[in-house]
Amino acid sequence: MRREAGAVTSEEPVGAEPVVHIVDDDADLRQSLVFLLESIGVQALTYPDATTFLAEFDPGEVAVVIVDVRMPGISGFQLQERLLDMDYPAPVVFCSAHGDIPMSVRAVTRGAVDFLEKPYQPQRMVELVQAQLDEARHRFAEHADRRAVATRLQALTPREREVLRLVIEGLPSQVIAGKLGTSVKTVDVHRARIKAKADADSLGALVRDILLHRVEV
Repeated sequence: MRREAGAVTSEEPVGAEPVVHIVDDDADLRQSLVFLLESIGVQALTYPDATTFLAEFDPGEVAVVIVDVRMPGISGFQLQERLLDMDYPAPVVFCSAHGDIPMSVRAVTRGAVDFLEKPYQPQRMVELVQAQLDEARHRFAEHADRRAVATRLQALTPREREVLRLVIEGLPSQVIAGKLGTSVKTVDVHRARIKAKADADSLGALVRDILLHRVEV
């Protein structure tokens, strides 16, 4: 069943079936994409412009975004920048009748997964969407893990974060104490507090999670 854009809510769990957001001011293209995606069992939500999309989409819902470059108001590239600023992990595909090499390079350089020229080839679109839905599942899961680790670090003081950064570098307490101009005992107290506040089995396990999920300390 087709879902209308206004029906988006934040109650769907991340594990629910992903959707494709279609952001384009061309109503005929939006409709044709909906029919194409429905034919392969993929849910699609449509938006006539970027402003409507930003107001209605659920950032917690696993998704792929297909967006036109040139639209009234916020352009496709401007929307891409806003999504990057939001740390929104969905794969972004540009689809435009005005594509050229510099434009496609710009889109991909900023993180778009592909740039398709209109009129798109249905089979190419299907293959791309199917591949990016799998990528979206991975990205949203990784994003959730990264946020979970970052949340565990929120209670750390600036000094504790400083100690943790040095621990991540692999430095022992004696060297950390020398760098910070404090005692080894004080460093060990900081290490113990970091472990407790982050609810970590060990500092080694915490460091592994931080590095694995590329969390900024």
